[in-house]
Amino acid sequence: MSIDIEPGADTAAETTAKPKLALYWASSCGGCEIAVLDIKEKILDVDAAFDIVFWPVAVDFKVKDVEAMADGEIDLCLFNGAVRNSDNAYMAELLRRKAKVLVAFGSCACEGCIPALSNTTSRAATLDWVYQESPSTDNPDDTRPQERTVTAFGVLELPEFWETVRALDQIVDVDYFVPGCPPQAHQIWAVLETVIDILQNDKPLPPKGTVLGAGDRTCCDECPLVREEKKITGFKRVYEIIPEPGRCLLDQGILCMGPATRSGCGGLCVSVGVPCRGCYGPAPNSKDQGTKMIAALASVVDSQDPEEIDRILDGIVDPIGTFYRFSMAKATLGRVAGGPSGDGRGTVEVGS
Repeated sequence: MSIDIEPGADTAAETTAKPKLALYWASSCGGCEIAVLDIKEKILDVDAAFDIVFWPVAVDFKVKDVEAMADGEIDLCLFNGAVRNSDNAYMAELLRRKAKVLVAFGSCACEGCIPALSNTTSRAATLDWVYQESPSTDNPDDTRPQERTVTAFGVLELPEFWETVRALDQIVDVDYFVPGCPPQAHQIWAVLETVIDILQNDKPLPPKGTVLGAGDRTCCDECPLVREEKKITGFKRVYEIIPEPGRCLLDQGILCMGPATRSGCGGLCVSVGVPCRGCYGPAPNSKDQGTKMIAALASVVDSQDPEEIDRILDGIVDPIGTFYRFSMAKATLGRVAGGPSGDGRGTVEVGS
Protein backbone atom coordinates (compact mmCIF):
# COMPACT_ATOMS: atom_id res chain seq x y z
CA MET A 1 0.00 0.00 0.00
CA SER A 2 3.00 2.32 -0.43
CA ILE A 3 2.47 5.51 -2.40
CA ASP A 4 4.61 5.75 -5.51
CA ILE A 5 6.35 9.09 -6.04
CA GLU A 6 7.56 9.95 -9.52
CA PRO A 7 11.36 9.99 -9.93
CA GLY A 8 12.75 13.44 -9.33
CA ALA A 9 9.94 14.53 -7.00
CA ASP A 10 11.24 16.87 -4.36
CA THR A 11 11.26 16.17 -0.64
CA ALA A 12 8.35 18.53 0.00
CA ALA A 13 6.19 16.62 -2.45
CA GLU A 14 7.12 13.35 -0.75
CA THR A 15 6.10 14.63 2.66
CA THR A 16 2.81 16.10 1.46
CA ALA A 17 1.65 13.16 -0.69
CA LYS A 18 -1.32 11.43 0.88
CA PRO A 19 -3.10 8.18 -0.01
CA LYS A 20 -6.17 8.67 -2.17
CA LEU A 21 -9.65 7.82 -0.86
CA ALA A 22 -12.82 7.38 -2.91
CA LEU A 23 -16.39 6.84 -1.74
CA TYR A 24 -19.26 5.90 -4.01
CA TRP A 25 -23.01 5.36 -3.65
CA ALA A 26 -24.71 2.86 -6.00
CA SER A 27 -28.20 1.39 -5.46
CA SER A 28 -29.02 2.20 -1.84
CA CYS A 29 -30.76 4.74 0.36
CA GLY A 30 -27.62 6.79 0.99
CA GLY A 31 -27.51 6.04 4.70
CA CYS A 32 -23.97 4.64 4.48
CA GLU A 33 -22.75 7.92 3.01
CA ILE A 34 -24.32 9.85 5.87
CA ALA A 35 -22.97 7.35 8.42
CA VAL A 36 -19.43 8.33 7.42
CA LEU A 37 -20.21 11.76 8.84
CA ASP A 38 -21.36 10.15 12.10
CA ILE A 39 -17.72 9.78 13.08
CA LYS A 40 -18.08 13.50 13.87
CA GLU A 41 -14.84 15.43 14.43
CA LYS A 42 -12.79 12.39 13.39
CA ILE A 43 -13.74 13.24 9.80
CA LEU A 44 -10.98 15.86 10.14
CA ASP A 45 -8.51 13.06 10.85
CA VAL A 46 -9.70 11.31 7.70
CA ASP A 47 -9.16 14.49 5.72
CA ALA A 48 -5.71 14.87 7.23
CA ALA A 49 -4.75 11.30 6.36
CA PHE A 50 -6.33 11.01 2.89
CA ASP A 51 -6.69 13.00 -0.28
CA ILE A 52 -10.40 12.49 -1.05
CA VAL A 53 -10.52 12.20 -4.83
CA PHE A 54 -14.09 11.00 -5.42
CA TRP A 55 -17.17 11.43 -3.22
CA PRO A 56 -20.09 12.59 -5.38
CA VAL A 57 -22.55 12.93 -2.52
CA ALA A 58 -20.34 15.51 -0.80
CA VAL A 59 -18.05 17.06 -3.40
CA ASP A 60 -18.55 17.95 -7.07
CA PHE A 61 -16.40 15.24 -8.63
CA LYS A 62 -17.26 13.83 -12.05
CA VAL A 63 -17.02 10.30 -13.39
CA LYS A 64 -14.65 11.57 -16.07
CA ASP A 65 -12.25 12.57 -13.27
CA VAL A 66 -12.07 8.93 -12.18
CA GLU A 67 -11.86 7.65 -15.76
CA ALA A 68 -8.81 9.87 -16.28
CA MET A 69 -6.95 8.35 -13.33
CA ALA A 70 -4.36 5.63 -13.79
CA ASP A 71 -5.39 2.12 -12.83
CA GLY A 72 -4.59 1.57 -9.16
CA GLU A 73 -4.19 5.29 -8.49
CA ILE A 74 -6.86 5.25 -5.75
CA ASP A 75 -5.56 3.60 -2.58
CA LEU A 76 -8.90 2.86 -0.91
CA CYS A 77 -12.47 2.90 -2.18
CA LEU A 78 -15.53 2.46 0.04
CA PHE A 79 -18.31 1.32 -2.32
CA ASN A 80 -21.80 1.24 -0.87
CA GLY A 81 -24.99 0.15 -2.55
CA ALA A 82 -26.13 -2.92 -4.44
CA VAL A 83 -25.73 -3.33 -8.20
CA ARG A 84 -29.20 -2.79 -9.62
CA ASN A 85 -28.53 -1.46 -13.10
CA SER A 86 -25.90 -1.11 -15.81
CA ASP A 87 -24.61 2.20 -14.45
CA ASN A 88 -24.00 0.65 -11.02
CA ALA A 89 -22.08 -2.16 -12.73
CA TYR A 90 -20.00 0.27 -14.80
CA MET A 91 -19.01 2.24 -11.71
CA ALA A 92 -18.18 -0.97 -9.82
CA GLU A 93 -15.90 -2.11 -12.66
CA LEU A 94 -14.35 1.35 -13.05
CA LEU A 95 -13.59 1.75 -9.35
CA ARG A 96 -12.26 -1.79 -9.17
CA ARG A 97 -9.69 -0.91 -11.82
CA LYS A 98 -8.76 2.40 -10.26
CA ALA A 99 -8.56 1.24 -6.61
CA LYS A 100 -5.83 -0.80 -4.99
CA VAL A 101 -8.29 -1.80 -2.25
CA LEU A 102 -12.04 -2.04 -2.87
CA VAL A 103 -14.32 -2.38 0.15
CA ALA A 104 -17.97 -3.46 0.06
CA PHE A 105 -19.26 -0.87 2.51
CA GLY A 106 -22.63 -1.51 4.14
CA SER A 107 -25.29 -4.18 3.76
CA CYS A 108 -26.35 -3.32 0.20
CA ALA A 109 -22.83 -3.80 -1.16
CA CYS A 110 -22.14 -6.80 1.07
CA GLU A 111 -25.41 -8.74 0.76
CA GLY A 112 -27.83 -6.90 -1.54
CA CYS A 113 -29.97 -5.61 1.36
CA ILE A 114 -33.36 -3.96 0.70
CA PRO A 115 -32.87 -3.50 -3.08
CA ALA A 116 -32.34 -7.25 -3.47
CA LEU A 117 -35.80 -8.00 -2.08
CA SER A 118 -36.97 -7.22 -5.62
CA ASN A 119 -35.36 -10.56 -6.54
CA THR A 120 -38.60 -12.02 -5.21
CA THR A 121 -40.32 -10.75 -8.34
CA SER A 122 -39.43 -9.81 -11.93
CA ARG A 123 -38.30 -6.63 -13.64
CA ALA A 124 -41.53 -6.55 -15.65
CA ALA A 125 -43.70 -6.92 -12.55
CA THR A 126 -41.74 -4.19 -10.78
CA LEU A 127 -42.16 -1.73 -13.63
CA ASP A 128 -45.85 -2.65 -14.03
CA TRP A 129 -46.47 -1.87 -10.38
CA VAL A 130 -44.56 1.40 -10.32
CA TYR A 131 -45.87 2.85 -13.59
CA GLN A 132 -49.35 1.37 -13.86
CA GLU A 133 -50.78 -0.74 -11.04
CA SER A 134 -50.02 0.98 -7.73
CA PRO A 135 -53.01 2.77 -6.13
CA SER A 136 -51.26 6.15 -6.29
CA THR A 137 -50.28 5.94 -9.98
CA ASP A 138 -52.13 8.04 -12.56
CA ASN A 139 -50.57 7.09 -15.90
CA PRO A 140 -53.34 6.62 -18.53
CA ASP A 141 -50.85 6.56 -21.43
CA ASP A 142 -48.66 3.99 -19.66
CA THR A 143 -45.60 6.20 -20.10
CA ARG A 144 -42.41 4.39 -19.11
CA PRO A 145 -38.73 5.35 -18.89
CA GLN A 146 -36.78 4.52 -22.04
CA GLU A 147 -33.11 3.59 -22.09
CA ARG A 148 -32.58 5.81 -25.14
CA THR A 149 -34.66 8.82 -26.18
CA VAL A 150 -33.88 11.11 -29.11
CA THR A 151 -34.80 14.77 -28.54
CA ALA A 152 -34.18 18.03 -30.37
CA PHE A 153 -31.39 18.69 -27.88
CA GLY A 154 -29.64 15.34 -28.29
CA VAL A 155 -29.93 11.74 -27.14
CA LEU A 156 -30.97 11.07 -23.55
CA GLU A 157 -29.87 7.79 -22.01
CA LEU A 158 -30.86 5.93 -18.86
CA PRO A 159 -29.15 2.86 -17.36
CA GLU A 160 -30.51 -0.59 -18.11
CA PHE A 161 -32.75 -1.72 -15.25
CA TRP A 162 -31.65 -5.27 -14.41
CA GLU A 163 -33.75 -8.31 -13.70
CA THR A 164 -31.62 -9.32 -10.73
CA VAL A 165 -30.03 -7.23 -7.98
CA ARG A 166 -26.51 -8.32 -7.06
CA ALA A 167 -24.04 -7.71 -4.27
CA LEU A 168 -20.78 -6.01 -5.19
CA ASP A 169 -18.65 -9.17 -5.11
CA GLN A 170 -21.04 -10.83 -7.58
CA ILE A 171 -19.86 -8.24 -10.12
CA VAL A 172 -16.21 -7.53 -9.30
CA ASP A 173 -13.47 -8.80 -7.04
CA VAL A 174 -13.80 -7.32 -3.54
CA ASP A 175 -11.01 -7.07 -0.99
CA TYR A 176 -12.90 -6.44 2.26
CA PHE A 177 -16.44 -6.24 3.64
CA VAL A 178 -17.89 -3.79 6.17
CA PRO A 179 -21.48 -4.83 7.05
CA GLY A 180 -24.30 -2.83 8.60
CA CYS A 181 -27.35 -0.84 7.53
CA PRO A 182 -25.60 1.46 7.97
CA PRO A 183 -22.31 0.47 9.62
CA GLN A 184 -22.09 1.93 13.08
CA ALA A 185 -19.95 5.04 13.49
CA HIS A 186 -17.53 3.42 15.91
CA GLN A 187 -16.98 0.56 13.47
CA ILE A 188 -16.47 2.94 10.53
CA TRP A 189 -13.83 4.82 12.48
CA ALA A 190 -12.19 1.54 13.58
CA VAL A 191 -11.85 0.51 9.92
CA LEU A 192 -10.53 3.89 8.78
CA GLU A 193 -8.16 4.13 11.74
CA THR A 194 -6.80 0.67 10.93
CA VAL A 195 -6.27 1.62 7.29
CA ILE A 196 -4.56 4.87 8.26
CA ASP A 197 -2.24 2.94 10.59
CA ILE A 198 -1.45 0.42 7.83
CA LEU A 199 -0.65 3.16 5.33
CA GLN A 200 1.37 5.36 7.64
CA ASN A 201 3.39 2.54 9.18
CA ASP A 202 3.65 0.22 6.18
CA LYS A 203 1.94 -2.65 8.00
CA PRO A 204 0.56 -5.72 6.20
CA LEU A 205 -3.06 -5.73 5.10
CA PRO A 206 -5.58 -8.14 6.68
CA PRO A 207 -6.23 -11.34 4.70
CA LYS A 208 -8.32 -10.71 1.61
CA GLY A 209 -12.02 -11.31 2.19
CA THR A 210 -11.88 -10.28 5.85
CA VAL A 211 -15.06 -8.82 7.34
CA LEU A 212 -14.00 -5.55 8.95
CA GLY A 213 -15.92 -3.37 11.38
CA ALA A 214 -17.89 -6.27 12.83
CA GLY A 215 -17.64 -9.02 15.42
CA ASP A 216 -16.99 -12.73 15.16
CA ARG A 217 -20.03 -13.86 17.15
CA THR A 218 -23.79 -13.33 16.89
CA CYS A 219 -25.90 -10.39 17.93
CA CYS A 220 -27.30 -12.57 20.73
CA ASP A 221 -23.81 -12.83 22.18
CA GLU A 222 -23.63 -9.07 22.71
CA CYS A 223 -27.30 -8.63 23.64
CA PRO A 224 -27.80 -7.39 27.22
CA LEU A 225 -31.21 -9.08 27.58
CA VAL A 226 -31.55 -12.29 29.59
CA ARG A 227 -32.60 -15.40 27.72
CA GLU A 228 -34.39 -18.22 29.52
CA GLU A 229 -34.85 -20.35 26.37
CA LYS A 230 -38.58 -20.66 26.85
CA LYS A 231 -40.67 -22.37 24.21
CA ILE A 232 -42.72 -20.15 21.89
CA THR A 233 -46.45 -20.72 21.50
CA GLY A 234 -47.03 -17.82 19.12
CA PHE A 235 -45.37 -14.81 17.52
CA LYS A 236 -46.35 -11.22 18.23
CA ARG A 237 -45.62 -8.17 16.11
CA VAL A 238 -43.94 -5.26 17.83
CA TYR A 239 -47.11 -3.14 17.99
CA GLU A 240 -49.02 -5.95 19.74
CA ILE A 241 -46.92 -6.15 22.88
CA ILE A 242 -44.94 -4.00 25.27
CA PRO A 243 -41.83 -6.11 25.92
CA GLU A 244 -40.91 -6.92 29.47
CA PRO A 245 -37.68 -5.04 30.21
CA GLY A 246 -34.55 -7.14 30.56
CA ARG A 247 -36.03 -10.29 29.02
CA CYS A 248 -35.05 -11.82 25.68
CA LEU A 249 -37.44 -10.62 22.99
CA LEU A 250 -37.54 -14.00 21.27
CA ASP A 251 -38.56 -15.62 24.56
CA GLN A 252 -41.50 -13.19 24.57
CA GLY A 253 -42.60 -14.25 21.08
CA ILE A 254 -41.15 -11.24 19.24
CA LEU A 255 -39.29 -12.33 16.14
CA CYS A 256 -35.70 -11.20 16.63
CA MET A 257 -32.97 -12.03 14.08
CA GLY A 258 -30.22 -11.97 16.71
CA PRO A 259 -29.42 -15.71 16.57
CA ALA A 260 -28.68 -15.50 12.82
CA THR A 261 -26.92 -12.12 12.68
CA ARG A 262 -23.25 -11.17 13.01
CA SER A 263 -22.27 -9.12 16.04
CA GLY A 264 -20.67 -5.71 15.84
CA CYS A 265 -23.48 -3.21 16.23
CA GLY A 266 -23.25 -3.30 20.01
CA GLY A 267 -26.79 -4.64 20.35
CA LEU A 268 -28.21 -1.14 19.97
CA CYS A 269 -31.70 -2.18 18.88
CA VAL A 270 -32.25 -5.06 21.29
CA SER A 271 -30.93 -3.06 24.23
CA VAL A 272 -33.93 -0.71 23.92
CA GLY A 273 -36.53 -3.42 23.27
CA VAL A 274 -36.44 -3.34 19.46
CA PRO A 275 -35.87 -6.73 17.78
CA CYS A 276 -32.76 -7.23 15.67
CA ARG A 277 -33.58 -6.94 11.96
CA GLY A 278 -30.41 -8.68 10.80
CA CYS A 279 -28.56 -5.76 9.20
CA TYR A 280 -25.06 -6.97 10.05
CA GLY A 281 -25.61 -9.98 7.80
CA PRO A 282 -25.24 -13.71 8.38
CA ALA A 283 -23.60 -14.92 11.55
CA PRO A 284 -19.97 -16.06 11.20
CA ASN A 285 -19.63 -19.48 9.52
CA SER A 286 -23.16 -19.21 8.15
CA LYS A 287 -23.69 -18.69 4.43
CA ASP A 288 -27.46 -18.26 4.55
CA GLN A 289 -29.02 -15.99 7.15
CA GLY A 290 -32.58 -17.14 6.50
CA THR A 291 -31.98 -20.85 6.94
CA LYS A 292 -29.89 -20.13 10.04
CA MET A 293 -32.86 -18.27 11.56
CA ILE A 294 -35.34 -20.95 10.55
CA ALA A 295 -33.16 -23.52 12.31
CA ALA A 296 -33.06 -21.34 15.42
CA LEU A 297 -36.85 -21.02 15.46
CA ALA A 298 -37.31 -24.75 14.98
CA SER A 299 -35.65 -25.30 18.35
CA VAL A 300 -37.99 -22.98 20.27
CA VAL A 301 -41.44 -23.64 18.76
CA ASP A 302 -43.47 -25.33 21.51
CA SER A 303 -45.34 -28.06 19.66
CA GLN A 304 -44.96 -31.42 17.99
CA ASP A 305 -48.31 -31.21 16.22
CA PRO A 306 -47.95 -30.20 12.53
CA GLU A 307 -51.16 -28.17 12.51
CA GLU A 308 -50.20 -26.33 15.67
CA ILE A 309 -46.71 -25.66 14.28
CA ASP A 310 -48.31 -24.21 11.14
CA ARG A 311 -50.52 -21.98 13.29
CA ILE A 312 -47.52 -20.68 15.21
CA LEU A 313 -45.48 -20.07 12.08
CA ASP A 314 -48.39 -18.31 10.40
CA GLY A 315 -47.74 -15.55 12.91
CA ILE A 316 -44.56 -14.67 11.00
CA VAL A 317 -45.65 -12.01 8.55
CA ASP A 318 -43.60 -11.81 5.33
CA PRO A 319 -41.05 -14.58 5.99
CA ILE A 320 -38.78 -13.70 3.04
CA GLY A 321 -38.83 -10.01 3.90
CA THR A 322 -38.02 -10.92 7.50
CA PHE A 323 -35.39 -13.63 7.09
CA TYR A 324 -33.72 -12.17 3.98
CA ARG A 325 -34.30 -8.45 4.41
CA PHE A 326 -30.59 -7.75 4.19
CA SER A 327 -29.12 -10.81 2.48
CA MET A 328 -31.32 -11.89 -0.45
CA ALA A 329 -28.67 -11.37 -3.14
CA LYS A 330 -26.25 -13.73 -1.38
CA ALA A 331 -28.83 -16.26 -0.20
CA THR A 332 -28.69 -19.86 -1.38
CA LEU A 333 -31.87 -19.21 -3.37
CA GLY A 334 -30.64 -15.91 -4.82
CA ARG A 335 -34.05 -15.09 -6.22
CA VAL A 336 -37.47 -16.73 -6.11
CA ALA A 337 -37.87 -19.99 -7.98
CA GLY A 338 -39.51 -19.56 -11.35
CA GLY A 339 -38.16 -16.05 -11.85
CA PRO A 340 -36.40 -15.05 -15.06
CA SER A 341 -32.90 -16.49 -15.32
CA GLY A 342 -30.86 -13.54 -16.56
CA ASP A 343 -30.45 -9.83 -17.00
CA GLY A 344 -28.34 -9.33 -20.08
CA ARG A 345 -25.10 -10.07 -18.23
CA GLY A 346 -25.56 -13.83 -18.07
CA THR A 347 -27.42 -16.21 -15.80
CA VAL A 348 -28.29 -15.45 -12.19
CA GLU A 349 -25.49 -16.33 -9.79
CA VAL A 350 -27.34 -18.33 -7.18
CA GLY A 351 -25.79 -18.72 -3.76
CA SER A 352 -22.46 -17.14 -4.71
